[in-house]
Amino acid sequence: MRRVEAFARLLRPRQWVKNGFVLAPLIFSGLVFDSRAVAAAALAFLLFCVAASAGYVINDMVDARADALHPVKSRTRPLASGALSMSDARIVLAMLVVPLVAAFAWSVETAAVAAGYLALNIAYSLRLKRVPVVDIFVLAAGFVLRVYAGAAAIAVPVSSWTLITTLSLALYLAAIKRREELATSGAASRSVLQFYTLRLLDRYAETAALSAIVFYGLFVVTVKPRLNVSMPFVLFGLFRYWFLVERGGKGETPTEAVWADRTLILTVIAWALVCVWRLTSAAG
Repeated sequence: MRRVEAFARLLRPRQWVKNGFVLAPLIFSGLVFDSRAVAAAALAFLLFCVAASAGYVINDMVDARADALHPVKSRTRPLASGALSMSDARIVLAMLVVPLVAAFAWSVETAAVAAGYLALNIAYSLRLKRVPVVDIFVLAAGFVLRVYAGAAAIAVPVSSWTLITTLSLALYLAAIKRREELATSGAASRSVLQFYTLRLLDRYAETAALSAIVFYGLFVVTVKPRLNVSMPFVLFGLFRYWFLVERGGKGETPTEAVWADRTLILTVIAWALVCVWRLTSAAG
């Protein structure tokens, strides 16, 4: 059982909720009742779950020695704690690469985006996470690639408004993540944090959050006016997440914030249902 738990910590299945961004094009296209589109979107979602886990395995392999000296990661990361060996990690990584390669037989474009996402994660683990500002944009770029892959999987064009809104929202989450890391663990916990201050990261987060609201509003007004009723859910979701960060220090792990707060989960579900309702009724 301990080995199973160690492998689960290595693969980070709780982080797969981030891959929900892959489904955004399915929702905005109004194809949620098209079985072929749903199946393709689901495959893209699973493909990114595999790619994300491969990225986590590589990151843990690269950081194993440093994590072994960290007060928390030395206990929670399976390679750093000794719960799993490097050989175990290599075997898992090889098993994850197989479906990524096989996906090219299904959809070259979607698989290529997933491969690009993994390549970006490797570059992040090896170097980019230590470069200030670049590290935040790399984290955000992963969410944009998820949206692009979701559009490629169901063969629909992705709106520029959707991409820039996703980038802004992801920059907000990344800035908050860095802020909480700096606030709770200090600059010593991650080398790039020595270049940041809490005030600077607050300004980054505020700028990104405002941009996300403005760009989503412009998207609704210019491209999808029927989604005007979704705006309150977007605003409430951002406000609720910021409340959780301020009151509970949840920003370091955004996925944990989502899993732990029922109100935020219900807000995301309600937003998705409203979007589906408005767009499918428009199509009908």
